[in-house]
Amino acid sequence: MENLNAKTILIAEDSSVILNLTKKILELQQYRIVSAKNGGEVIRQIESQPIDCVLMDINIPVKDGMECTREIRRNADPRIAKIPVIAITGNANNYSMEQFREAGVTDYLPKPLDFDALVRVVKQYVG
Repeated sequence: MENLNAKTILIAEDSSVILNLTKKILELQQYRIVSAKNGGEVIRQIESQPIDCVLMDINIPVKDGMECTREIRRNADPRIAKIPVIAITGNANNYSMEQFREAGVTDYLPKPLDFDALVRVVKQYVG
């Protein structure tokens, strides 16, 4: 039975292995999951339905996660502009916290993903 009050998490990730794993973990926590394989899809998904949080892989194709996050923050709809964006990155060293903050990233998780940390961070922003 689908929980109609379930919060919706958008997972922006081009690796189907990571996507499926992350999806399973979050579905166990009763979240509704939608996904995007690239930056163009991220924006489409966000504008087509209410999203409560975005897990944003920084290295997605078309538009990278930083670019997508900036676009979300500039959205004219305040509900969209405020969505928590949790960056997921295998090379966090390429970005400083400062750059994440400047792009509007709410928080970030390093890869390989620690699923306990993932659940904790999502709950922190989504409840």
